[in-house]
Amino acid sequence: GKTVCPACHGSRLKQEAAYIRVGGKPITELVLMPVDRLHDFFEHLALDEHDAAVARRLLTEIRNRIDFLRNVGLGYLTLNRLSNSLSGGESQRINLATSLGSSLVGSLYILDEPSIGLHPRDTERLIRVLKQLRDLGNTVVVVEHDEAIMRATDYLIDIGPKAGRLGGEVVFEGTPAGVAQLSSDQVQVRTERSYTLKYLLGLEQIPLPAVRRRWSNYIELTGVRENNLKNLDVRFPLNVMTVVTGVSGSGKSSLLKGVLYPALKRFYNSTAERTGQFGALLGSTHLVKGVELVDQNPIGYSTRSNPVTYIKAYDEIRRLFADQPLAKQMGYSPAHFSFNTAGGRCEECQGEGTVTVEMQFMADLVLECEHCHGKRFKPDILEVTYRGANIYDVLEMTVNQAMEFFAQGTEAIGRRIVRKLKPLQDVGLGYVKLGQSSSTLSGGESQRVKLASILAAEKSEPTIFIFDEPTTGLHFHDIKTLLRAFDDLIAKGHTLLIIEHNPDVIKCADHVIDMGPEGGEGGGNIVFEGTPEDLVHCESSYTGQFLKGLMK
Repeated sequence: GKTVCPACHGSRLKQEAAYIRVGGKPITELVLMPVDRLHDFFEHLALDEHDAAVARRLLTEIRNRIDFLRNVGLGYLTLNRLSNSLSGGESQRINLATSLGSSLVGSLYILDEPSIGLHPRDTERLIRVLKQLRDLGNTVVVVEHDEAIMRATDYLIDIGPKAGRLGGEVVFEGTPAGVAQLSSDQVQVRTERSYTLKYLLGLEQIPLPAVRRRWSNYIELTGVRENNLKNLDVRFPLNVMTVVTGVSGSGKSSLLKGVLYPALKRFYNSTAERTGQFGALLGSTHLVKGVELVDQNPIGYSTRSNPVTYIKAYDEIRRLFADQPLAKQMGYSPAHFSFNTAGGRCEECQGEGTVTVEMQFMADLVLECEHCHGKRFKPDILEVTYRGANIYDVLEMTVNQAMEFFAQGTEAIGRRIVRKLKPLQDVGLGYVKLGQSSSTLSGGESQRVKLASILAAEKSEPTIFIFDEPTTGLHFHDIKTLLRAFDDLIAKGHTLLIIEHNPDVIKCADHVIDMGPEGGEGGGNIVFEGTPEDLVHCESSYTGQFLKGLMK
């Protein structure tokens, strides 16, 4: 375990450093202040004539950099916060603040989904910062799914029309203002291929649920006081979809991932990491049999891990190939069709398909294996075919292709394979190749593979599933698909708790817990609990303000 150092009290500086004070405060105190309070300190700092002359240039730089951090919505962080405790979105915004601080001109900035983990209020600040970068004389290219950023852009390029082998084309390019001015004939032609235009023009949308699910049973946490949480009592309804929302740093992750998840894991006789501080776990705990956290950590760090092995469909595929006449004649077992065990795999590359050449002073070279030419198996194994395709061909198929391929067979095992692959299609991953390495999947894709494995497992015992921002990296159309998968889970008797900022998911929730009102010290309170319809009338909720336009 880790404890705070008794000598420096977490400041990491020796005692002598605290002897030097500016404005009556030592540096050890300043690094523990949230950026917002630090801003106030430097704005009202009064120095004598000599010190003011010495510090004039320094104070300008300090104030500018503090302003940049506040502008990207990170005013709740302290300067000595460990970078490995930051979320991906926070790290990206710190890099953005660094870029603004360097005041470069004539540079090209490429940002990969900077809105990850951002509440709509913070997204507005981010848009202002991006425009600031542009106005300095830079070019800013953003890969993004957020509607507010799309509408604020100067030029929009839409890639599609679909994903995987059905994508890869530019289906629209132009200005957002130009989208609104398309004639009805142009709209019809354009929107046949562009899902983005359909949603931006309001031709397609994620509808409000016809009815909200009612609930009577719940699990309650009392006296929650982890990190910035202010001694809260919180009820989590069972067998419905609950969304926990609030601005960045308001305490959502501390509540669900820091306290509730480990507390429930311990309660259901599993080992768990340190549980955050709380009083008691009450309510209908007997109605639930377990808890699962579905986060965005990779499903496997090895290049050998892939979606089809994760959802246990590859076992059936190997059995099918081992049942073919040539395989039986040669005495091949299902293990021969695995690239993880000796027997059928190419031994030169150990079934990797590539060979890594270590370069002493440069990046390692990854080359295609000369013996199997990237096919991972011995030539004898590749001679075994099912309906004209060998095991390598099957691994190269996308989920959608594989489902078509196996559905055309008459064997019962083929139908089982289709059934196991169906959940990947249901969560919008039909474009992923069966043998695609897990290390190449994005965080959002990894999370959806985990969701697919849960759907495939068909758990009958009621379970609480905690999702951490499942819409990361998802287009409007993918979110629609994801919400259908969530409905399936609830129909099977499970409970969903979702940390989310996306308004389309929040408006579809049965119950909303809004944290805040601000981030850091100004957060940690429950601003609102109830339905989205009531949330829009809550004046103190930033989420409610942004939800108003969607609740129609």
